[in-house]
Amino acid sequence: MFLQMRYQGTLARKQCGEYFVVLHRVILRVEPLEEVELTFALKQQNVKQMEELLKLVSDPDSHQYGKHLSLEEVAALVQPSQLTEKVVRNWLQSHGVKNCHTVVTRDFLQCVMTVQPQKLDQFLIFYLSFSGWLKHYSLALNFTATHLDFVGGVHRFPPKGKDISKGWEGARQSALGYHLGVTPSVIRSRYNLTEKDVGTATNNSQAVAQFLEQYYNPADLAEFMSLFAGGFTHMSAVERVVGTQGGGKAGIEASLDVEYIMSSGANISTWVFTNPGRHETQEPFLQWMLLLSNMSAVPWVHTISYGDDEDSLSDAYMNRINIEFMKAGLRGISMLFASGDSGAGCRHLTKERNTFRPSFPASSPYVTTVGGTSFKNPFKLTYEVTDYISGGGFSNVFAMPDYQGGAVQAYLKNVQPLPPQTYFNITGRAYPDLAALSDNYWVVTNRVPVPWVSGTSASTPVVGGMLSLINDQRFLKGLPSLGFINPRLYKLQGKGLYDVTEGCHLSCLDDKVEGKGFCASPSWDPVTGWGTPNYPALLKALMD
Repeated sequence: MFLQMRYQGTLARKQCGEYFVVLHRVILRVEPLEEVELTFALKQQNVKQMEELLKLVSDPDSHQYGKHLSLEEVAALVQPSQLTEKVVRNWLQSHGVKNCHTVVTRDFLQCVMTVQPQKLDQFLIFYLSFSGWLKHYSLALNFTATHLDFVGGVHRFPPKGKDISKGWEGARQSALGYHLGVTPSVIRSRYNLTEKDVGTATNNSQAVAQFLEQYYNPADLAEFMSLFAGGFTHMSAVERVVGTQGGGKAGIEASLDVEYIMSSGANISTWVFTNPGRHETQEPFLQWMLLLSNMSAVPWVHTISYGDDEDSLSDAYMNRINIEFMKAGLRGISMLFASGDSGAGCRHLTKERNTFRPSFPASSPYVTTVGGTSFKNPFKLTYEVTDYISGGGFSNVFAMPDYQGGAVQAYLKNVQPLPPQTYFNITGRAYPDLAALSDNYWVVTNRVPVPWVSGTSASTPVVGGMLSLINDQRFLKGLPSLGFINPRLYKLQGKGLYDVTEGCHLSCLDDKVEGKGFCASPSWDPVTGWGTPNYPALLKALMD
């Protein structure tokens, strides 16, 4: 279905799946009786209290450390006021929208409605940007806007998959300290996991989330495990798929994520959250959050290899997503996001002025962000250096959280020269938090072993799998899950991690920075964080 619309005399034509069809006084034609679904994010209560509580349950020095909440307890804390629920529902019903359902936390309303153009001009007002993005909208009724954070289905998140195809030339195979590409055995050798480092706790689980037509094939996973996962106990099948997988060929992104979280976090029950399409009626990242807000039992570690530029999303949307991450942390869930594959990024502000371009959710203060490294010698199991694509930098939206202030200030003070301060926000949330190998992975997709797959899409599930193994040992000793690990990670000050001190990542190709962003250094840095895992040492550091 197509929609024609006129905005200040300019005619535009876009697919309805690209832009939501409810517009104010701009509709020229829309097919009647078209069913669509919107998600209304209701204003939550006690957000500041929730943030303070997350600090307490995540701080190992707090007497409340590890005392996570159930979904029902989180719901009691954040659910909207009765007034908010009443106002929004009455407003929707006044426009004939009655087919709505909520989630356990009551802070989302999903509504199915029939498009009837003659009734739309009082519903929502959207403002279009002609660069191909729908970035801003406002509600027609001011009193309703005070009860909503945003309307899902408007924002595109994430708009595209990550680039994971960087490679290098040469033969590749594992043997006697040499390797022909990263495989599970290379990962285990480098990070000191033995054949005994596999999951055994019955209450443990981990997950990956996939979007944008990305899905895995069970036959690919079984073949990958057969080819590359010898020598340690593992599972060769996903425990549960939440959502609907699409048809056609499997995606290399989904194959990568599933195969490496299940070989790193070996023998641990693994779920795949999947969405088959590109938000024809519902934006898929939001759909994933809604699932988490409606499921009492979910995996303890989630890794996500998707993101977008901060400047392409509204602050209101990102702030609300941060609250969803806080809710997950309160429940004891660890959220890991890839830092991105564009280094510091680059945004062209004017012909003469550029700035670095941070990525979200990598820049969220409430997730653990994973950067990327390469072997110093690409053919040997050597120490690691910066992978030049590793995303990192400073948020332009979110302030630097207390837990990382000392580490980041030490970097800013001791590492010289830094890029010009006009290129980054020196007071923003800095990322990544840690890193792992991100270069030259083997993946099986569509029954074919594929080499040279690279990106922080690879490093993120590897770290996630190791955190799942640590959770496993904690559960066996009656300890709670790790949950939001950043406060503890920064207090460790690199303990349990290999420090990465060489290499810089890429940025703007201009005469001021000449393509170079930030550089690795001793201790924390905005390229590789605190470094890469030394599993037995990290396990010991996180076992109390």
